[in-house]
Amino acid sequence: MGCRKFEQVGVYKRYGGKPAVDGLTFTVRPGTVTGFLGPNGAGKSTTMRMVLGLDRPTSGYVRIDGRHYHELKDPLTYIGALLDAKALHGGRSAYNHLLCLAQSNGIPTRRVNEVLDTVGLTPVARKKAKGFSLGMSQRLGIAGALLGDPRILMFDEPVNGLDPEGIHWIRGLMKSLAAQGRTVFVSSHLMSEMALTADHLVVIGQGRLLADTSMADFIERNSRSHVRVRTPQRERLLDVLHEAGITAVPGEGGLLQVEDGKAERIGELAAQHHVVLHELSSQQSSLEEAFMRLTAGSVEYHAHTGQAVPEGAPAQPSGADSEKEG
Repeated sequence: MGCRKFEQVGVYKRYGGKPAVDGLTFTVRPGTVTGFLGPNGAGKSTTMRMVLGLDRPTSGYVRIDGRHYHELKDPLTYIGALLDAKALHGGRSAYNHLLCLAQSNGIPTRRVNEVLDTVGLTPVARKKAKGFSLGMSQRLGIAGALLGDPRILMFDEPVNGLDPEGIHWIRGLMKSLAAQGRTVFVSSHLMSEMALTADHLVVIGQGRLLADTSMADFIERNSRSHVRVRTPQRERLLDVLHEAGITAVPGEGGLLQVEDGKAERIGELAAQHHVVLHELSSQQSSLEEAFMRLTAGSVEYHAHTGQAVPEGAPAQPSGADSEKEG
């Protein structure tokens, strides 16, 4: 089975008069973990549902290896997905849940035990899924995604409910799948986890593409770098930097912060003028900071007095129903 990709080209999806996805075009390629980011309401869930044929684009198209999802024979052998960990028959055991999926897609029964072992659910294979915790349901959903040994895998918030060991495991699993040449597409609100997992990023806001680039390029383009310097001779170093045309902002305890400076240049100047340095380090924004900077104008929901209210809308009275964000 060769490497596969999926692509969305000029995809629009409207609910009523409001676009949930607005002219979205991107391709997810094999051999890398691609992170899918966006604020609540950005259209991530709708986008992922359209890949699986659960929603149809108003216009544009989505292709998996050049075909629509409904054109795939035995689709679980092409693409495996986890969108909702609790979307399963609670009265079935973990084993029987996976067995039904296997039989409907022509997958050998032996794969059921294999994936149960992969996700660590063998000890509870015969227990009914309705008694599973969220973390256990996540593992069962991941087992279902892996069942057909697909070349494309898509996960929506895969670490929800997992303990630290489980988070470490799923991180390693996704990296391993990509290293095998598979296409891995993962959506998450946990920026710290995405920073450790993804190599490439697709970022959307209000249904539009904001970025399609490598993790390193995304952070570099959407963050401010600075040099952190600590010295017992702060005033002396300030004079040295000023003479060199470098602006530094003083802080507490002998700390200086130099915006857009080069640590090497500052270190050389300090050495030339015999200034003692206790710290000299280049600082760069985190993925979370870069994401917040890029998407600041695309956030649909803002917190006001403890409630999430659509930007520009009047505050709702206490107890009002809230729309599900995603």
